[in-house]
Formats: sequence, structure tokens, C-alpha cells
Amino acid sequence: MIYNINIGIPSKGRLRKDVLNIFKKNKLKLISERGDRDLFGSIKGRPNIQVIYLHARQIIERLSDKSLDIGFSGLDLLKESEINIQKNIKIYKKYPYGRASLVVAIPDDFIDIYSMSDLEEVSFEFKEKKNRRIRVSTKYPNLTREFFYNKGVTQFSIVKSIGSTEIEPFTGGCELITDITSTGSTLAANNLRIINDGCILKSELCMFIGKSSFENQGVQKLAKLLSTKY
Repeated sequence: MIYNINIGIPSKGRLRKDVLNIFKKNKLKLISERGDRDLFGSIKGRPNIQVIYLHARQIIERLSDKSLDIGFSGLDLLKESEINIQKNIKIYKKYPYGRASLVVAIPDDFIDIYSMSDLEEVSFEFKEKKNRRIRVSTKYPNLTREFFYNKGVTQFSIVKSIGSTEIEPFTGGCELITDITSTGSTLAANNLRIINDGCILKSELCMFIGKSSFENQGVQKLAKLLSTKY
């Protein structure tokens, strides 16, 4: 069957729950034949629409390559993506869900670093003493690199994190991190503190539309419906 509209919903986590709540509030019943673990679904009474459950990062990619028309994901993941991906995607709606900040955090024992200008100064001293650049572990290399350069911090190297970023400074993997956090409590529990002017990006759950799909009247009508309760 060829579907007129393909929608991407996060396959797990808080974002999935938030998106399911959006559909429920707008009286759109999501159906999956094989239960919660089914990667495909539909909307009751709307046979022309296919729902696909994907990783939140995949949703951004699929919107860009035109295999999705509408997708729900975090603003942080759109902004982290390459420019040639971002230019193919329109932010249609921001929701009061999934609010979090991408921040720069350092171990508590870095007593001389409280601002990005402090970090700039220490990074030069670090290179002089250690003969290498200060390392930043992150799942957001593009946003981190841009932010650091804009703040005048140039003596650093990116270490791409694939697991729990908070533990990296304490296992010899890096000196500091950037990470997404909603309250900062997880960072604090792991003996990390946020640099005072170290907020890189404020993120939230968004509905995105692929620009190639935006002229589709069915897409516009559905997107408008999913925006009316907020």
C-alpha cells in the first residue's frame, strides 16, 4: 500500500510518551497490530496515514530524505544535524514538552573555571603543561564546536560520546563534557557543575515537516490539527 502521509514518532523514552499524549489530546487513536514494540502503526479511521516509530535522530534524517512527511523530535537534534539536512526541514510547532538545555559541565574539582572565558584561559595553560588540547566529550559535536569557537575557546578537541557522557571525565576520557539536561540533577549527582554562561541551546519537542511535503494539503491539515490544543 502507498501511503499519502508518513509520520515519524520517537520509538522510546520521554519523547515517545509526550507525542502519544499529543495524539490522544487531539482524539487521534494510534493503532499497532503487534503492540507497543511494533515499529509501524496507523491512525484509526485514516487509512492513508502510516506511522513509523524511529530513533529521534533518525526522524530528522528521514524528514530530510523525504521518506517522512511529518516528524516529532527534539530541537537539539535538528540543530545538531548538518546544514544540508536542516535546510530541508521546517519547524512547524514547538510544544511545552521535552524541555531541556544543552550545557557545558565540568567536574567540581575544577575550582578555577566558572565561565567560558575562564575555560579559554585554562585551555591554553592545559596545552602548555600537558602538550595536548583539553578534551570535551559530547553527543553534540557540531553544536559544541560552534559554541566554543563563538566563545573564543579554541584549544580543545572533541571526543564523541557513545554512552553515559557524565562518567567520561572520571574515567580518563576527557576533562569536561557537554550534555543535555532538564534539571541538572543528574550532572550534580555525578559531581559535575554547569559553567555559568555555558548554555549552548534550549531544546523542546517539536513537530517538523519536510519542506518537500509542506504543500501537501493533507499534511498541512493534519499538522494544524496536532497543533490546536497548545
